[in-house]
Amino acid sequence: MKHDKNISRRGFLKFMGAGAALSVVGCNGRGSADSVASDAVDPGDMTYRMTPSTGDRVSILGYGCMRLPTVKDADGQDVIDQEEVNRSVDEALKGGVNYFDTSPAYCKGFSERAMGIALSRHPRQSYFIATKLSNFNPSTWPREKSIEMYRNSLRELRTDYIDYMLLHAVGQGGMENLHGRYLDNGMLDFLMAEREAGRIRNLGFSYHGDVEVFDYLLANHYRYRWDFVQIQLNYIDWNHAKEVNERNTNAEYLYGELRKRGIPAVIMEPLLGGRLASVNNNLTARMKQRRPADSVASWAFRYAGSFDGVLTVLSGMTYREHLRDNLRTYSPLQPLTDDELAFLDMAARIILSYPTVGCTDCKYCMPCPYGIDIPSIFRHYNRCVNEGEVPSRSVDPDYERARKAFLVGYDRSVPRLRQAERCIGCGECVPHCPQGIKIPDQLARIDAIVEKLKRGLPV
Repeated sequence: MKHDKNISRRGFLKFMGAGAALSVVGCNGRGSADSVASDAVDPGDMTYRMTPSTGDRVSILGYGCMRLPTVKDADGQDVIDQEEVNRSVDEALKGGVNYFDTSPAYCKGFSERAMGIALSRHPRQSYFIATKLSNFNPSTWPREKSIEMYRNSLRELRTDYIDYMLLHAVGQGGMENLHGRYLDNGMLDFLMAEREAGRIRNLGFSYHGDVEVFDYLLANHYRYRWDFVQIQLNYIDWNHAKEVNERNTNAEYLYGELRKRGIPAVIMEPLLGGRLASVNNNLTARMKQRRPADSVASWAFRYAGSFDGVLTVLSGMTYREHLRDNLRTYSPLQPLTDDELAFLDMAARIILSYPTVGCTDCKYCMPCPYGIDIPSIFRHYNRCVNEGEVPSRSVDPDYERARKAFLVGYDRSVPRLRQAERCIGCGECVPHCPQGIKIPDQLARIDAIVEKLKRGLPV
């Protein structure tokens, strides 16, 4: 699959399968090796896709469990709000969602436990659990340590099998890390044996970073028999991934390589860390003009779901209003039209013209040893950029209003002792960022903007 940034709209639609009739599958139907079948049920009902290797009937909307709702405990610390998680899971299942994606690394290590509690209240056959071998730290690379992490996932999730098991974020650290985490220690062979024994039903990997690792794993598909692969795909990353971050790979290439081999794609970051849920005011108005009843986020979710090789699209639905909006988008999915595709291609170029930080709010950079709330700083800055609240010239008539909005919003979004000015540039956060952001440099840039605005100077 060659990288073609000028792919035609007609060619793109043919490539992704958008606009094609969604074929109906039964609960026990099986798909072909080169396609992920779809089931668009009656209006108001969830759209489903089918895993070719196992015949699983999977909701096109997947529940991402990286960011779960929190409450304050007796010590004032943020802890997972289990009651709210239970209610959200109940509502998701009622709405037709049956794919739940978690990891030992999510929510400070407590996501699997929370999801195990919530999901085990329902019949095991009513949902699919996806989790990961998140052995990022070299201390967990020894075989016995990685196996213990895997077995702990089973305990936390209150299950004796995993429906969708992933090697987590391969590509970070390149081939050296792949060998250390999964190959030299025999862990990939172990996971394949677990699949053979039925304790893993589908085996795949999620990819960030060095494309050599992605290519290596697909070149050995004949040996590993990947049941699915998780990639980052949205209307920015399709053809502009390297403009967001030079380490990234265009989703056009990633999806195309999976499509050639008939491997279903699970989609992460359809909103690019929330950036595509809050675009600039001009684009928001144009989206509302086209589809008045739809949210800004729904455009990105429809984009990701329109690829017929996509099994499910993950969404971190921290709040139930997010869940309800996504249920409306995917019940059933209305694939993009040719005209809508052209509009989103134009939107991508406009969004890229704004100097936002490519943070996806994954929180892998946290905790900062100096207490800095890195994701919240980037989130506030990106929102202000998109909404035109970063004034560039003090002579602009709107300068004072925008200046106040930025500074007041900054103090409300990020406590003073956790703001960018406290960064000493230690760089401990940098190796953990899947997007390869030079975090200290960006924090220094944002702090400089804050200082100029405090003094009433142009940015």
